[in-house]
Amino acid sequence: MLMTYAKTKLQEEKVFKDPVHRYIHVRDQVIWDLVKTREFQRLRRIKQLGTTYLVFHGAEHSRFNHSLGVYEIVRRIVDDVFKGRKEWDESERLLVLCAALLHDLGHGPFSHAFENVFETDHEYFTRQILLGDTEVNAVLRRVAEDFPEKVAQVIEKTYPNELVVSLISSQIDADRMDYLQRDAYYTGVSYGHFDMERIMRVMRPRDNGVVIKESGMHAVEHYIMSRYQMYLQIYFHPVSRSAEVVLNHILKRVKVLCKNDYPFKYEPTPFISFFRGNVTLEDYIALDENIMMAYFQFWMEEDDEILRDLCRRFVNRKLFQYTNLNPYKQPEVYAQLQRLFLQAGIDPEYYLVHDSTSDLPYDFYRPGIEGTKKPIYLLMQDGKQRELSEESQIVEAIAGRIKVDHKVYYPEELFTDEQIPAALRNEIKQLIEEV
Repeated sequence: MLMTYAKTKLQEEKVFKDPVHRYIHVRDQVIWDLVKTREFQRLRRIKQLGTTYLVFHGAEHSRFNHSLGVYEIVRRIVDDVFKGRKEWDESERLLVLCAALLHDLGHGPFSHAFENVFETDHEYFTRQILLGDTEVNAVLRRVAEDFPEKVAQVIEKTYPNELVVSLISSQIDADRMDYLQRDAYYTGVSYGHFDMERIMRVMRPRDNGVVIKESGMHAVEHYIMSRYQMYLQIYFHPVSRSAEVVLNHILKRVKVLCKNDYPFKYEPTPFISFFRGNVTLEDYIALDENIMMAYFQFWMEEDDEILRDLCRRFVNRKLFQYTNLNPYKQPEVYAQLQRLFLQAGIDPEYYLVHDSTSDLPYDFYRPGIEGTKKPIYLLMQDGKQRELSEESQIVEAIAGRIKVDHKVYYPEELFTDEQIPAALRNEIKQLIEEV
């Protein structure tokens, strides 16, 4: 009975109309049941690109449609490209489809900023949702008692079949192939697009992971260049980073106020367990970006001046300005600015903020560097494998070459605030302009 559920097909195929892949096809009962779970539906309320919608107004897409897209890419690979090849174990099909669909299950609202402040880990919560008392776990256990653990292992990259893991997590995995195209589509830019169909056609299964036929190298070069441009133009965009800075400091301020027993007009009930460090799985699942945005609007009326101001900035998009200052290379300039801000009655803890691209959760192509994902290998005509940058001059030229970008963010209105002495304002402005 358990085995029949794993093989059950829907009486009629379900399709999702998708702007990136045209259609997403669901034929397996297990996949359809997972999509309908409470925990997967929650991903509709988590934006894929966090604060980027404040820069590129179309970037309102969610982790829900990204997760479906990753599933669809993997489905096409295993059903159309790998099927019948001796290196591919067909019994792993349902496992890799489930892992593809559920790989982002544990992401919280505004994931990066939220994790920084509350020291949560979306990978930990993905595992908890897969293995805990959840609707997702109930569906997976209908396949087999050990099936939830296997799905978790694939997502955690500890599953013994490296080929299965590489479809979800490598330098040319389904996750990246979907989000690059999806993020490009919703931000309205052209450079995130590449020939995914060609790349999938030249993928070949091997015991140690997916390899690319040598004849497909140019399509992979295009993918790497698209990725490079997306990081520079979208993921590292300084205004999006400004929004993230403001968001980060809203959460930081709320955490401080709660610790000091500040009497909130609107008690942050959904956040209390996060402040106290005793978050339950139910607490985590219940919190989404809709709730956070509602509280930001409530807190626009709080008595605490810093919290009120930061929330108004985020909700109404009155973000910080920035300057190209690296406090590690110019510590005396940064220290002087901090002193001047204090003299002006502005708390530099919240209003003079250093941020760098090394703090962002994106990974461009860096072959051979410890801690990065497995590099891309080309399958040569003689059957040997060669790492991509050894064969491609284009990839060699840009691999790992994105330098860390440092910026310091501050409120531009301080230059026109007449409550601050004009001489002090001019001194701050001159120091910033000289950086």
